Amino acid sequence: MLAGCATGPQASPDDPLEPMNRAIFTVNDKLDEYVAVPVAKGYKAVTPEPVRTAVSNFYSNLADIGNFANNLLQGKGVAAAESFMRVAMNSVLGLGGLIDIATPAGLPKHSQDFGLTLGTWGVPSGPYLVLPLFGPSSFRDGAGLYVNFWFDPTTYAEPAVRNSVYGMNVVDVRTNLLGATDLLKLAALDKYAFVRDAYLQRRRYLLGENTALPDYGDDEDAGAEPAPAAPAAPAGTPAPAQPQAPR
Repeated sequence: MLAGCATGPQASPDDPLEPMNRAIFTVNDKLDEYVAVPVAKGYKAVTPEPVRTAVSNFYSNLADIGNFANNLLQGKGVAAAESFMRVAMNSVLGLGGLIDIATPAGLPKHSQDFGLTLGTWGVPSGPYLVLPLFGPSSFRDGAGLYVNFWFDPTTYAEPAVRNSVYGMNVVDVRTNLLGATDLLKLAALDKYAFVRDAYLQRRRYLLGENTALPDYGDDEDAGAEPAPAAPAAPAGTPAPAQPQAPR
């Protein structure tokens, strides 16, 4: 029934659950607008930039533990080794990850998750799926979120500590995306379709799949005829003189 309702000029074969997804997207968007964005703006207003950078570095260092595991599972030995070295260097020399020592030292970040690991193993993504609170995903990436949860070391902390760390992570991520939200409001006529297409294209790109930009049918120059070429000068006609620069 849901697949039958997902018709129209913007219908996507990757999104057979579009009516349900749009409803969840609307709820998520309202929660973001009235809860997450005000909290993020307040956090940015009262927190000095060096402190915000240190918080972002801390969570980035925690994420490198999962990056190490997923790169290893994907058979990317060099990326796994560099992720492991990032964790070791930033944890020891960077005061528990508050300072990013590894990046200036030449160790790049290799962001991965278990959804990409499943894709590397050949598991299809399945239909596009919008998750409550979590946002854009797919059947494969949604299942990968469960494994990502166990790759996060804060999962094993005391509930009070774990919930505080999770909450602060949400605020930090949302604060870093404030600029992207303003750009999205200006660029997207259909915010849902824009977010969906951008998410699916990026996931395919990260898996090394060929991607093509979606055709929204708004190219005004698509049917324009090429301008006629200038007639050729007869043989033997001297070329027009070039103007000389004044001396």
